[in-house]
Amino acid sequence: MGKIVVFANQKGGVGKTTSAVNIAAAVGAKGKKVLLVDMDPQGNTSSGVGINKKSMKLSSYDILINRSSAESCVVETDFENLSIIPSNISLAGAEFELVSSDNRETRLKSALSIIKDRFDYIFVDCPPSLGILTVNALVACDGVLVPMQCEYYSLEGLSQLMVSIKQVKRLYNPGLEIVGIIITMYNGRLNLSLQVMDELKKYYANKLFSTTIPRNVRLSEAPSYGMPVRYYDKYSNGAEAYDKISEELIERI
Repeated sequence: MGKIVVFANQKGGVGKTTSAVNIAAAVGAKGKKVLLVDMDPQGNTSSGVGINKKSMKLSSYDILINRSSAESCVVETDFENLSIIPSNISLAGAEFELVSSDNRETRLKSALSIIKDRFDYIFVDCPPSLGILTVNALVACDGVLVPMQCEYYSLEGLSQLMVSIKQVKRLYNPGLEIVGIIITMYNGRLNLSLQVMDELKKYYANKLFSTTIPRNVRLSEAPSYGMPVRYYDKYSNGAEAYDKISEELIERI
C-alpha cells in the first residue's frame, strides 16, 4: 500500500511546489509508481508536469465535493511512472462549499483510500495556507515534508505549522508525523543562511535532510517548459540535489 506524503508550508514562495514536482519525478525515475495530487487552486504543480489547466475535465475539486472518484481524475504524465490528479482555479470554491458539509476534513482521505494500493507513493502539494484544503491533506497523509528557506520569517512559519500539525494529529490523524524539513534556495555564503541553519539544527536536527537545494537557474526555467528539472537538465545542480533528496526520502519512509 502506498505512502501518502504532504508538502506543506503556509508561507508562499519557499519552493514547495518545485519540491513536490521534482521529488515526485525523481522517485518515479527510480522505478516507483508515483501519484501527484495538486491541492493548490493555482495549479502550478499541474502545469509543472505539462498539464494544460484550461483543457482538463476533472480535477481535485471534483473529488472534494464528491462529484467524481479519485480514480477517474488520475491523468498520466509524459514522465516515467508519474501520474497526477490536477487542479485549477475551481478548487478555490471548495473552501466555501465545504464549510457546512459533513466530514469536510476527511474528503481527500476517503477518496485516496480507494486508489492508495495502486501507487508506491502519493505526494500531495498543498496551498500556502492552513485552510480546509491543507487540513484535508494532513488528515489523509502518513507524513509531512516541509520545504523552507533559510530566513527568520520561515522559522516563525515553521513553528506555526508545527502547532497545526499537532492539532490535526490530536483530532483526526494520530499517525501523522514530520518526515523531514527540506532547505530550499540555499546559499551557504550568506551569514543569515548559516544562522538559520544553526537554529534549525538546535530544534530539528533529526528532521533536516542532509542535502540542501541550491538556488539554480535550471530549477526556475523548467516549469515554463512543463517539465521537472531532471527532464529539462538532468545534470544541473538542482536536478542532482533533488535526486539525492528523493533517495533520502525513500530511506526515511
